[in-house]
Amino acid sequence: MSVDAFNTPTGIRVPAISTTQMQEVDRVAVEEVGPNLYQMMENAGRNLAEMCAQSLGDRWTDKRIVVCAGTGGNGGGGMCAARHLANHGGDVTLAVTEPSRLTGVPAEQLALFRAAGGRVVDAGQVGSIEADLVVDAVLGYSLTGAPRGAAAELIDWMDRGPTPILSLDVPSGIDATTGLAAGMFVHATTTMTLALPKSGLDVAAVGQLWLADIGIPREVYRRVGVRILHGLFSNGYRVELTPLSADA
Repeated sequence: MSVDAFNTPTGIRVPAISTTQMQEVDRVAVEEVGPNLYQMMENAGRNLAEMCAQSLGDRWTDKRIVVCAGTGGNGGGGMCAARHLANHGGDVTLAVTEPSRLTGVPAEQLALFRAAGGRVVDAGQVGSIEADLVVDAVLGYSLTGAPRGAAAELIDWMDRGPTPILSLDVPSGIDATTGLAAGMFVHATTTMTLALPKSGLDVAAVGQLWLADIGIPREVYRRVGVRILHGLFSNGYRVELTPLSADA
């Protein structure tokens, strides 16, 4: 199911966008206006790390966190979050679907996590790890078709367990535009989406939905033809969202 907009607790209407529109937002930001990919990934990762600590509550550093990351931008954001968590004393383990396929900024994020003393395991090893929170950063809004290979294995492991799941941008396996799934997918407890909510995020698999600011200027949205109201992030870098009914 897809929706046109979401609502904040203070009544601000936030437009929902499709995968194609989000790709254009990213393109305009990186090629024309800024911020660059590294800056946006850092902002996403830090927001995600803060949400992990927030969801685990007091003494969160005593809790065990497993971050499951893919090889694209979504995975890079998860790896960045893992580094921030490790830097702040968190007990975090990172599992990457195919480390040998990492290039560009995501590869740099893995190197930084390792430099921070982070613990990295193969995707097939997560089954032996007990966790208090699992972070799903395997597949993002660029998903095409059903998950395969190591990505499918991590999704299956996450979805079979009782551990709460925090998904980055969109639950892995869910089409960001339609909310449908071509194969297995993550049932998230909470989803922290980035920049703007995607039209397919009005589905049960999303759980509680939050929107995170990754530093994209209003000028980027203007060029893409999306109108953003003032005050969206007046009270912080994240805001909770609920679907806006079609007749609202």
